[in-house]
Amino acid sequence: MKKYKYLAFFALSVLIVACEKEKKNVTIDSSKLKQTYALSEDVVLQLDSNSASGIDSVQYFVNDRKIGSVKENNALTYNLSNVKYGVQNIKAIAFENGNPYEALIEIDVLSHVQPAVYSYTVVNTYPHDIKAYTQGLEFYGDILIESTGNGEGIGTRTKGKSSVRKVNPKTGEVIKMNELDDTIFGEGATVLNDKIYQLTYKNNEGYVYNIETLEKEKTLPYFQKMEGWGLTNDGTYLYMTDGTDKVYKLDPETFKMIDYFVVSTNRGTVPAVNELEWVNGEIFANFYGQDALGIFSPVDGAVSAVVDLSELKSKVTPHPDLDVLNGIAYNKKTDTFFVTGKNWDKMFEIKINR
Repeated sequence: MKKYKYLAFFALSVLIVACEKEKKNVTIDSSKLKQTYALSEDVVLQLDSNSASGIDSVQYFVNDRKIGSVKENNALTYNLSNVKYGVQNIKAIAFENGNPYEALIEIDVLSHVQPAVYSYTVVNTYPHDIKAYTQGLEFYGDILIESTGNGEGIGTRTKGKSSVRKVNPKTGEVIKMNELDDTIFGEGATVLNDKIYQLTYKNNEGYVYNIETLEKEKTLPYFQKMEGWGLTNDGTYLYMTDGTDKVYKLDPETFKMIDYFVVSTNRGTVPAVNELEWVNGEIFANFYGQDALGIFSPVDGAVSAVVDLSELKSKVTPHPDLDVLNGIAYNKKTDTFFVTGKNWDKMFEIKINR
């Protein structure tokens, strides 16, 4: 019995060694790749020649989508016009005598635009409700539509309720308000076709309100499980953020996603894109926690400019629940912006110097 056990062990060992010899370690040739690429630029993909001997064919994938195949180890040129900014996962599956061997590598696709830095001038300073945990801000005629959260977890002294409200921009007076249930954390809002659209933080649904009465008329579920942050529109479609570097283009009737893009500078994608404002074919945005505005393209998300507004926070009354800059409303009549923050007691009318 001991002899048979020994022979069985020997046979198993030979099988393992044979299998190990059959393994092939193929790699993608990184010498043909750059550190970063621009959209619509070509990338040349090929296996490292030292690992490609005996290969019959290679299939290539970008983010798990097949982009082409080649015979033996010929190079494949792929144009990056169909990807979004950010990390691209490239996979090669090489075949030798019908056996597949996989290789993986990553590249970055980023905007190659160096963002300009714009200054600004404070034109006026107005009162703002210190209990308003501002999430969205937008002009409708001569009044402001403001969406607020309930400030949960930030303290108790100035904690308010989630709401959608009409506000006199120069006095800070709340003209009309609809407060939400305490279980709902209100987020960004925008006005499209004389309806107010408002997001919720974690309820996974948006609301549509009558612009005159502020009564809720419709509830629209999100197209996927996600957080709601900022919202704007181009006159036809909605644009929504979820706290990442992505902006989603939505059908306002269904809240279904039509497309999306990733916000990017020449140094990397931009996380925590928050409140949005559509202005003359560009999107202005708060980046959560940065006390700045970014200006980017609604086509590909390339950031063209930034405005540092961090000094404004020093001009408001300090208190325990004072939070970050948030809220951008463009006044077409004066070509100025009204900006404020969460639980700020002031709103600033500014002129951006471009």
